[in-house]
Amino acid sequence: MAKVQLRYLHRKTFRAFLHQLSRLAFWLLANVEIIGEENIPKDKPFIVVGNHFSFIDPVCFVRIFSWRLEMLGGAEMPHAPNIVKFIPKLWGYYPLYRGTGARESLRAAEEILNNGGVLGIFPEGGSWAEVLRPPRPGTAFLASQTGASILPVGLVGLNDIFPLKLGKRPTIRFQIGLPFHPKKITGRGRERRKELDELGHEIVRKIAALLPEEKRGSYSDDPEIRAAAKEFEAYPWEDKLEGEVVGEVH
Repeated sequence: MAKVQLRYLHRKTFRAFLHQLSRLAFWLLANVEIIGEENIPKDKPFIVVGNHFSFIDPVCFVRIFSWRLEMLGGAEMPHAPNIVKFIPKLWGYYPLYRGTGARESLRAAEEILNNGGVLGIFPEGGSWAEVLRPPRPGTAFLASQTGASILPVGLVGLNDIFPLKLGKRPTIRFQIGLPFHPKKITGRGRERRKELDELGHEIVRKIAALLPEEKRGSYSDDPEIRAAAKEFEAYPWEDKLEGEVVGEVH
């Protein structure tokens, strides 16, 4: 028990340090505007969801939330520079091997939420475009299974940070929406998948409402924006297995 408590304390202390480090990094690199912090639930489990346009989006979650935040993310990071790929591993996250079902990580995520934890996930499943795309089913599945509330976050302007521009600090915005409770999924088979898909779209629409119209992609009210986003809707790992399915939890 003493060893478990020591590891727990170490994680809390180290993550608190990383949280402060993220505050410093964003202060140096950008003008940060955080809107809606009062919407963050207190002392209850919830799932944080956000748009995924940039490789530094997970660091935004670290900046906004406390050490309690656990994260699910892709096991491989094809769109991130090698120099930053170590950051999620420092924080500790549950890797999802795309195309495999990632059952172990999803079970771990359920346990986190059932024990009052906070879970961060990007429903789109990757950062291959700068407009919203349809979600993968994992977020809706976890929300339905656990009954945890969902907290949508819109991340705006992250792609303006890099490459760095001497003497210029772009303005970025973290817009935190109101938490909402998903409906219970009751169907089976194809009906269940249909209900999960509907819930997934509802989740992403909540994120879309926190973004500028031109970034809403498939969820924009503008038919021209939706049409332009079509080319990004296909999931790159639909017919592929990602990496080797080993070491599910890091």
